Amino acid sequence: MKGFIARITGTALLLLSAFRAFAAGEVTFEASSPLTVAVGEAFRVEFALNADPDEGSFQAPSFEGFDVIAGPAESRGHSVQIVGNSMTKSINYTITYVLLPQSAGNVTIGPARIDVEGKTYRTEPLPIEIVNEGDASRAQQRPQRGGPGGPDGGGQRDVQQQIGKDDILLRAVVSKSSVYKNEPLHVAFKLYTRVPYVNIVPESAPSFNGFWSQDLSAPGSARIGRESYNGKVYETRVLFDYLLYPQQVGTLSIDPVEMTVVAQVMVQSRHVDPFFGGGHEVFNVPRKVKSQRAAIEVRPLPEGAPSSFSGAVGSFRMDTDLPSDRFAANSGATCTVKISGTGNLTFVQAPKLALPASFEQYNVKTTESINTSASGISGYRQFEYPFIARAEGTYEVDPIEFTYFDLERRQYVTLQSKPMTLEVTPDVRGGGGDAVVMQGRGMSKEEVKMLGQDIRFIKLGAPQLRATGAPFLFGAAYWGVLCAVLALFAAIYVALRRQIRESQNAALVRGKRANKVAVQRFRAARRYMEEQNRHAFYEEMLRALWGYMSDKFNIPVANLTKENVREELHKRGVSAEESQRFTAIITQCDEAQYSPAASAQMSDVYSEGVDLISRIEAVIKR
Repeated sequence: MKGFIARITGTALLLLSAFRAFAAGEVTFEASSPLTVAVGEAFRVEFALNADPDEGSFQAPSFEGFDVIAGPAESRGHSVQIVGNSMTKSINYTITYVLLPQSAGNVTIGPARIDVEGKTYRTEPLPIEIVNEGDASRAQQRPQRGGPGGPDGGGQRDVQQQIGKDDILLRAVVSKSSVYKNEPLHVAFKLYTRVPYVNIVPESAPSFNGFWSQDLSAPGSARIGRESYNGKVYETRVLFDYLLYPQQVGTLSIDPVEMTVVAQVMVQSRHVDPFFGGGHEVFNVPRKVKSQRAAIEVRPLPEGAPSSFSGAVGSFRMDTDLPSDRFAANSGATCTVKISGTGNLTFVQAPKLALPASFEQYNVKTTESINTSASGISGYRQFEYPFIARAEGTYEVDPIEFTYFDLERRQYVTLQSKPMTLEVTPDVRGGGGDAVVMQGRGMSKEEVKMLGQDIRFIKLGAPQLRATGAPFLFGAAYWGVLCAVLALFAAIYVALRRQIRESQNAALVRGKRANKVAVQRFRAARRYMEEQNRHAFYEEMLRALWGYMSDKFNIPVANLTKENVREELHKRGVSAEESQRFTAIITQCDEAQYSPAASAQMSDVYSEGVDLISRIEAVIKR
């Protein structure tokens, strides 16, 4: 009995230690609310934390412009999942308020504050658009994200009218409109939406003629936020993020970017159920958007730049590591120059080191550590100058100079090292034998050339040559190798021709890559599931399922319906049961995307979706 109790106690201690270890992940504290609400309409604001907060540390915003009619209501949730030898733990802590707007206009809910293990976290401000009752009908018709459909006939116009001209916008947000040549500027292509959307299809990529560009977008980490623009509140998503350095003087343009956004619109259903009454239908509506053309004025750098200026613009510091003042002839030394700071470090060139003629100077070795952000490039570039002194004597070496244009002071700044006095002593080997002095041309002592180590001796005596065998050319092995090369060339030619033919067939290419694209989207959905991001998980599952069917059957996403998918599956020999499973999963994702009660079923939906695509792929390939 005592042994059993000891085992139970040990297991409990192990689980407690595991909880502490897995609770040490990245802490997130986020706020959520509707984009648009009507005057007199109550709505909820939620503050969600994925960790256990310090007791009594939560501080709510002031909620100016709103009446608090309920809250704060706290809810906590813990879950532990053990698979094999791995354990994952998730914590959900939510504080909810119910607010009532006081008047129309744009109101911002300030950041909330909370502490976790002594560290303070704050939410981002939440802009909310408050509309009058007369303008609220359209805001109330904003669709919740659901399954795609296809409007027919005159319903197309009604659906299109649900999306206003400014409900979906694409903007090029530029940090500066006037810069110097080689001065950095930041441009972000942002998508502004007031309606849900299920897909984004790029029509053109960003083009920066006259600029050197650096992509700042991290794979799989789109920045999503909320902003007020032209008196309205939008959900924003950064699609392209670049740091630019203008390379030409004059007025340069950032070309527009075009794309198609597939939005979702919810309308009242025309088919009334005799028992349950009316309902809503959700339709996919493609909308083309285009960013504005941004003009950038690029000014030339001021005249009168020193000769040591090579195009560096920003704010820099120079550190030098000079060689010893005294060393022997025919021995090597190194001078190191380190340029660090913020600016166009990528274009910084090695400063000039002027050595006497008797010094042999070798290629400069460059090392660098560069960090790129929206504010510019920072880090350092280090240059090493190796050289060998060939003749003894005392030499005065001019200081190393580096000039850059300071953007804050609007002037050139020259940095200098200390002047060098180098004393070269005679060679430790006595200076004889290996040195050959080229006389007769009036050469000075500094022009002595060390030739004994550069020219090898010619071998003397009998050559003692002997035959090594029959020549390879035109022998049996030669013809065998030639035939093998020709056969390999023919096989490669046939394979390349087949690949070219297949790549020209766009439908075939999309069909072949459908499964690969679906797997990538399933992986993204799994990450959202592990993060307990229910909204993003179901959205990514819908993209994976509908995207697979679109690519496999060469049907545009906007034209996909459950009926034509079932018809295509039936043509390719997929059973009616599998088709019904696809419809059920789509319906389940549509319903669960905004249903809190279904959040615990994400793992089941994920497994069903992956298994279904695998079965369909196996049947179609058969």
